[in-house]
Amino acid sequence: MKIKKEKDMPKFEGVAEKVTLKAEDMEKLLTMPAKEIDNWSPVKVVILPDTDVLYRTFARSIADKIKANNEIGKATKLILPVGPTPQYQILAEISNKEGISWKNVWTFNMDEYLDWQGRTVPEDHPMSFKGFMRRNLFNLLKKEIRIPETQIWFPDPFNPDAIDEKIEELGGIDTAYGGIGYHGHIAFNEPVNTYYTKLTPDEFKKSKTRVIDLNPDTFVINSVCGIGGNPYGLPPKAVTLGMKPILEAKTIELYCDGGSWQQASFRIACMHPPTLDRPVTYIQEHPDPKNTVTIFADARTAAPIRATPK
Repeated sequence: MKIKKEKDMPKFEGVAEKVTLKAEDMEKLLTMPAKEIDNWSPVKVVILPDTDVLYRTFARSIADKIKANNEIGKATKLILPVGPTPQYQILAEISNKEGISWKNVWTFNMDEYLDWQGRTVPEDHPMSFKGFMRRNLFNLLKKEIRIPETQIWFPDPFNPDAIDEKIEELGGIDTAYGGIGYHGHIAFNEPVNTYYTKLTPDEFKKSKTRVIDLNPDTFVINSVCGIGGNPYGLPPKAVTLGMKPILEAKTIELYCDGGSWQQASFRIACMHPPTLDRPVTYIQEHPDPKNTVTIFADARTAAPIRATPK
């Protein structure tokens, strides 16, 4: 009887989910002077002096894209975040002052909070993204330039395919705007962290709109930033756009204004190799990323992080 040797046995081919830097490389990533980050990053990195300039840059970018498309009779299709937030009132002021019409604009908000039963929180809830956008942007636009209600889209937990289908029907997104979450998520595309759920990076990058339970660290940081540290007032679920429409946008612009809590996630987004446990890093794989993807940060957020004690 011939004994089968281990080297002759068939083996399943594995897929690497995560990439981890060596300790010395991670140290360099965190402590590198801000002015050097763009040289190391596959995407374009812009450091602005302060948050006021950052918010105005954000608002101006959206206004200019709408303005340029209006001039050639082309629809503008945008993915928008709630976070950062101060840019929207500035954007409404610019639009009203310059008469920039939103009649041919389509907006797709990244996400929305859900209560414990998976229902969308009411618009008067302090964490309602839909309520925030109406109060701070859509309702501030003059009536003659205001965006039609049918062109304002939020993901629907009871019909998640609707928003993806509309984006595809319109031919995709011009620019996906966003921020960066505490542990490197974009929208609520958080790292998949259950023992029994195993996704390949390719599966995750093709993800569609879906309902999620907030990860513990997101829950904590969002309760601190959003409602003064009261975790009992933060909705525990959300509905989010998947990675697919974000990564397939023609251009991507991310804005970082978080100061100390966002320093690491900003640097990881810019320089860490793409990895499933830091989903925002996948923007580095966008076609021609130095010309199609830009990450903006104020000087405080871009500042080096103190080296790990020896």
